[in-house]
Amino acid sequence: MPSRSPVRPHLRAGAFFDMDKTLIAENSGTLYMKYQYQRGEITGWDLLAGLGAYLRYKAGLLDIRAWTRSMMVQFKGQSERTLTREANRWFREMVAPTIYPEAEALVREHQAAGHVVAIVSGATRFVVRPLAERLGIRHYLYTRLEVEQGRFTGRVIEPICFEEGKIYWLQQFIEEQGIDLAKSWFYTDSITDVPLLDLVGHPVVTNPDPFLYRAAVRRCWPVRFFEPPAKPSASELAADAADAADAEDAEPEAHGP
Repeated sequence: MPSRSPVRPHLRAGAFFDMDKTLIAENSGTLYMKYQYQRGEITGWDLLAGLGAYLRYKAGLLDIRAWTRSMMVQFKGQSERTLTREANRWFREMVAPTIYPEAEALVREHQAAGHVVAIVSGATRFVVRPLAERLGIRHYLYTRLEVEQGRFTGRVIEPICFEEGKIYWLQQFIEEQGIDLAKSWFYTDSITDVPLLDLVGHPVVTNPDPFLYRAAVRRCWPVRFFEPPAKPSASELAADAADAADAEDAEPEAHGP
């Protein structure tokens, strides 16, 4: 009898979203430094240095891997649980109001279509996870920080979720989830994500930097520009503050990096 070809499982479509300037209208690292400055945790010079690093990154002049490793040293010895609580408060105050309504609608469309939706970001879990929970996204890939006995060592788990590091973590994810990249979407604003855009069947450029915009025009990739979210009203801010107080009381302990 002729041998039968092995039956391949049905592969699903994925919808992958970068975070900064794709799902939210700001750079999360800059927002966190502003938060630290407002709380007196860093000086004005530290804030200016952080903004300068962001501008160098956008210009393609920053070694993001070395910079990330150096920035994570500041958390050495800190409690993971404490940072999780502080990051959740920061997210509610400064990040949640910057979510693009059009990006949130896109997430809902992909979820309704049965696609596997995931955030793929170079940021850490302490901003990616709250955003994923806010948008009802089950999966998220991020830069991982090493934790021992509930405290940060100051080291990053390699590879950092950036450029080829994003592809490394995404490759593991799609194998676990049974996802076909040829059927999948990836949304991003950054030229550094071109290798990942090349991997998916449906690359979409959102609010692009000038370098990515030029690449998108050359490659005939669709480009979308989202309107910044409206500023919340006083009543909405009051309701958010009440929700935040309730969340502080019920905050669970975090587990894992």
